[in-house]
Amino acid sequence: MATNASQKPELLAKAAELHGRIITFDSHVDIPLNFGSPGHEPDRDGPTKFNLPKVARGRLSGASLVVTAAAARPTPENLARLRNDQETRFRLITGLAEAFPTRFGLARSPDEFRKLVRERKFAIVLSFQNASALAPQPESIDPWITRGVQMLAFTFIGNNPWADSARPYPFVAAGNKWNGLSPLGRAAVGRLNDLGIIVDVSQLSAAALDDVLATSRAPIVASHSALSAFVDTGRNLGDADLAKIKSRGGLVQIVGFAPYLLAPDAAMMEELRATWRRYGLPAPQTVGAALSVDDEETADWPEDKFWTFLHEFHDVLKLDRPVAGLNRYGEVMDYAVERIGVDHVGIASDFNHSGGLADWMDVGQNLAVTAELLGRGHDEPSVAKIWGENFLRVWQDVQDAGALKIAAMQRPLR
Repeated sequence: MATNASQKPELLAKAAELHGRIITFDSHVDIPLNFGSPGHEPDRDGPTKFNLPKVARGRLSGASLVVTAAAARPTPENLARLRNDQETRFRLITGLAEAFPTRFGLARSPDEFRKLVRERKFAIVLSFQNASALAPQPESIDPWITRGVQMLAFTFIGNNPWADSARPYPFVAAGNKWNGLSPLGRAAVGRLNDLGIIVDVSQLSAAALDDVLATSRAPIVASHSALSAFVDTGRNLGDADLAKIKSRGGLVQIVGFAPYLLAPDAAMMEELRATWRRYGLPAPQTVGAALSVDDEETADWPEDKFWTFLHEFHDVLKLDRPVAGLNRYGEVMDYAVERIGVDHVGIASDFNHSGGLADWMDVGQNLAVTAELLGRGHDEPSVAKIWGENFLRVWQDVQDAGALKIAAMQRPLR
């Protein structure tokens, strides 16, 4: 296929035309806690990577906006703060439809999503990430489903009572180690299946992913993942993972997060090793070790030491000045398509949580993503599948599986 074409005027013009005909969906966008405050208004083009002016420029039909909570050592005080942060994000997200009813709407099904698009409204798919602060019982997810959540991820950074994370982070894990899903997590997968809710596996360990695949009766989605073939880290998916997700009719949404697309060069690796040494940790020898703070010594660190270290670690990774661009993103996308087919691949930005590439820094630059795909030889039907149709199909399959279960439970005994 052709080389990077994301900035060619003729392809950008073709992308703009195409976005007028297809559904475009980003499967992971975070909402910062200051969203809606002065200078960060949804209808003004402020510093946030997602707002109405940027949506208009990028011609984005809808997105999964995430009710999430940061990583934290699970003290009672921290867990209360995480619950408060999730409630705040929920209010900010649902408040968009309340404050701008002609511009935003909440979609609880693929049909509702398409209806909102026809009405020229931005379609919000509500997602939930990080069950650490929920009560450790399967039913504790129910209130969030009642409130409209359509996709749920058990973990973020750090193992928790539900599952092992792709980034265990002993500082956060508090002794949780399940070698996959916990019994609670297995029960919760079945409950999500019954309710027709997508299980999001992007943050899970490889063993936990296998447990979900063994437990789930419905397709699963990796809402924002990249590939181990390019950067060998536990947060990325290997070829075998891709094949397993495809075999169950699932979907892998390729994330625009530079460190998972392009491995650190020699200079960056040495700077990472130097950072580890300054804090008395053994220097990481592999890329995977350098991209996840899994040193057992950190489990007993004071809070201020860990968060200062993490800030320095992230600064070395240049998260605010990405080293990878859309050419690399296109390479990763092509690899995924070649391995599992165009019907099982999609797009995720992870904007407002360090997502972004050198030439794709916010929602307003979405046309460059499409130009890159077109320049690499993807035709209109393929681009339409990658940008949204695949997700809507899998979402419908998950809802149908839940409806079948409910129908079976309601069938009278004979």
